[in-house]
Amino acid sequence: MKFITTLLIIISLSFSAKGDVVNKIIVNNNDRISLNTIKTYGEIKIGTDYTSDDLNNILKNLYETDFFQDVSLKINENILIIDVVENKLIQEININGVKSEKLKELILKSLSLRSKSPFIESQVEKELIRIKSSLSADGYYFSSVTSDIEDNLNNTINLNLNIDLGDKVKISKIEFTGDKIVKDRTLRNLITIEESRFWKFLSRKKYLNEQSLLRDERLLKSYYLDEGYYDVVVNASTAKLLDDSSFNVTFNIDAGNIYEINETKLILPIDYDIKNFQEVQKLLNEIKNKDYSFLKISKIVNAIDKVSLSREYDFITAEIIEKKVSTNKLDIIFKVSESEKLYVEQINIFGNNITEENVIRNQLEVDEGDPFNELLHAKSLNKIRSLNIFKTANSEITNGSTSSTKIVNINVEEKPTGEISLGAGVGSEGGTLGFGISENNFLGKGVSLSSSLKLTADSVRGNFTVRNPNFNYSGRALNTNIESSKTDKLADSGYEATKLGFSLGTSFEEYENLYFSPNIAMSSEKINTDSKASAALKKQDGSFFETKISYSLNYDLRDKGYRTTDGTNSIFTQGIPLISDDYAFLNTYQITKWHQFNNKMVADLGFYVSSIQSLTGEDVKISNRLGLPRKRLRGFKAGQVGPVDNFDYVGGNHAATLNFNSTLPMVLPSLEDVEFKYFFDVANLWGVDYSKTNDQSNTVRSSTGITMDWFTPIGPLSFSLAHNLNKADDDVIEKFQFNLGTTF
Repeated sequence: MKFITTLLIIISLSFSAKGDVVNKIIVNNNDRISLNTIKTYGEIKIGTDYTSDDLNNILKNLYETDFFQDVSLKINENILIIDVVENKLIQEININGVKSEKLKELILKSLSLRSKSPFIESQVEKELIRIKSSLSADGYYFSSVTSDIEDNLNNTINLNLNIDLGDKVKISKIEFTGDKIVKDRTLRNLITIEESRFWKFLSRKKYLNEQSLLRDERLLKSYYLDEGYYDVVVNASTAKLLDDSSFNVTFNIDAGNIYEINETKLILPIDYDIKNFQEVQKLLNEIKNKDYSFLKISKIVNAIDKVSLSREYDFITAEIIEKKVSTNKLDIIFKVSESEKLYVEQINIFGNNITEENVIRNQLEVDEGDPFNELLHAKSLNKIRSLNIFKTANSEITNGSTSSTKIVNINVEEKPTGEISLGAGVGSEGGTLGFGISENNFLGKGVSLSSSLKLTADSVRGNFTVRNPNFNYSGRALNTNIESSKTDKLADSGYEATKLGFSLGTSFEEYENLYFSPNIAMSSEKINTDSKASAALKKQDGSFFETKISYSLNYDLRDKGYRTTDGTNSIFTQGIPLISDDYAFLNTYQITKWHQFNNKMVADLGFYVSSIQSLTGEDVKISNRLGLPRKRLRGFKAGQVGPVDNFDYVGGNHAATLNFNSTLPMVLPSLEDVEFKYFFDVANLWGVDYSKTNDQSNTVRSSTGITMDWFTPIGPLSFSLAHNLNKADDDVIEKFQFNLGTTF
C-alpha cells in the first residue's frame, strides 16, 4: 500500500512540473510598449516549455522594467496571453515654491525620476522623503514637500513637486561639554559653524546643516588625535530646537588620556629590500617614546606612498596595527604586504555636473592601465576632497572584464563654492573694514577667484587674485594677482602714494619640507608731496615704475601649521630689482623654534632680520623702507618707531627682532574663552641711506608683558599690556594695545 501511495505522489509531481509549450504570444492593452520589447525584457521565446516557475520569472522581469502597473499571464492552448496595464509616462516635472533657479536645478538632478520616465507612485513617495532629507541637511529643517499630478490626454502626467522651504534654521548657541580638557576658545577656532548674531547677515556659517556638523566632529577629533588623545570620543552633535526656530548645538567630548608611543615596528615581506624603506624606518624611530599624533602616523603613510610611487613596488598595501600596552601607552606596527596583482581597467566619475572631469582626474595617483594600489587610491580620494569643491567624494571598486582588472567608480557631490564676506575691526591703530568675494570652482575648472577691499583711516587697498591649481598640467599652482592701493598721509607727513601692481607666482615643495616660492611683479607708483613733507620726501615726488623678481625658501619642520607645539620654521626671502628707479635690493631671514613642556606650556623663540639697500646708491623709496610690525615689538606705537625726518617716521634700511612667547595654561584655567601669554620683545630699526644726521635711532628697544586672547560674543578680542624696558628718544610708547574683529 505504501508503495502505491509513493508512486502516485511521484506521478503527480511529474505532471505538475511539466510545462506547456508556447507557440504564440498575445499581448493585450499595450499602447506604447511593443510586443518585441515585452519579449526581450521578459526573456520569452517561442517554442519553449514554460512551467509555473518560468512564468513567475517572466512576471518578475516585466515588473522590473517599471513600464507596467499590472501584469497577468496565462497559457491557453499553447498561447501565452499577457494582459498589461502600462504606467503613465511623466511628461514634465515641475518644482513649485522655490525661487532659486540653482536650488531647483540641484533638486531636479538629485531625483531618480526623470521626464519621459514611467510614473510609479511608490517611487514618488521615496523622492519626497529624499528631497526633505536633502533640504534638512542644508538647513531647511521646517520645509514641507508634497506632490500632485496633472493628467494629460496622451496617457502622460505632469508631476508637480510643491515645496515650502520655510526659514533656514540658525545656530543660537554652541556648547562644548564633557571631559574635554581643552578650553572652549581653542575648540571654537577649530569648527566651521558659528553662532548667529543680528549683524551676521552675510555669513552662511550661522545656519545649521548636517554636513557642517559632521565636518566639525571630524575636525575636533583630528585635533585631539594630533594632541595624543588616542581614545578621544566626540559624540554625535546634538541640536535642541528652541522656540524661536533656532538650535543649540552641543559637542560632547571625552578626551581620555594622552598616549605615548611605546614601541614601533616595520614588518616587510621577506623578499622586500629594507633599504627602500629607510625613510619609513627613520620616521618610526623618531616617534618612539613620543606622544601619539595622527599627523605623525600620516607622515609615515606618506613615506610608504612615496615608495609605491617609485614603482619599485606597484602592488603594495599597508596595515597599521595599534596595540594598547597600558592605559597611556601603545605600540605602533606597520605591516607592509603585497596586494593582489590587479590593474585598473576603467575609471568612471559620477556626480560632477558642473566640475570638468579633468579637474578630478588630475588628482588621481593611478590611471587606467596602472596597477591598482589601495594606498594610492586612498590618497587620490583625499586629494579630491582637499579641493574643497565637493560636499562628498567616495569610491566603489567593482570587478573588471577579467579576473585581474578592477573598475573604479568615483562618486562626488558638488556644493556651492562661492562666498561673500564682510569684516570689521577696531584697535589701537584705528578701525578697519574689509569686503571680499571668492569662487573656488570658476566655470567648473577648479580655478579659484578672489577679490577683496580693505579700508583703514589712511589707506585703501584692493586686489584680485586668480589661482590655477594645475597650470598647463604641470601639477603646480599659478597665482596671478592685480593690486591697487592708496596711502594718504598728507595731514601727518605731507605725502600720499598711489600704487598699481601685477604679479605672477607659484609655490611648490622642491625637496622634502623645503618649499620654493618664486614671484615676478610689476608696479607703477606715484608719490605726491606738499609743504609738510621733508626735503628728502620732496625729492621722491613723481612717478615710478618697477619690475622685480622675488623668491622665498621655506624649510618647514613644524609638527603642524596650526597651534604649533614643536619644530622649527626657517624662511629666507630675496627681492631682486630688474627695472627700477631706486633698485632696492631686499634680504630677509626669519627662524622660529617651538617647544612644548610637560605642563602643556608652549614656548617659541623667533629671530627676524631684514635689510633693503639700493644697488645704485639711490635713496630707497618711502614705500619700500622697512618698519616694525606691531607683533614684533609690542608696547610701542606702530609706525612711530625708528628714524625720524622733520618729525616724520620714515622707516629704516635695516630691522632686527628677537621675540619670546609662551602660553600660560596655569593662569585662570577656568576661563574657557580666554587664553593668556607672556612675551619678551627685543627690536631695532635703523639706517637712513639719504642722511647720516637723521639716523639717531640705532637703539635696541625692548619690552615685556602679557597678552590676552578672548573669544567674545562679538568676535575675537586680543590685547596686550606691556612694560617698556628700553627705548629711543623719539619712540612713541603705547603700553596698552587691543584689536577686536568680527564678520558679517
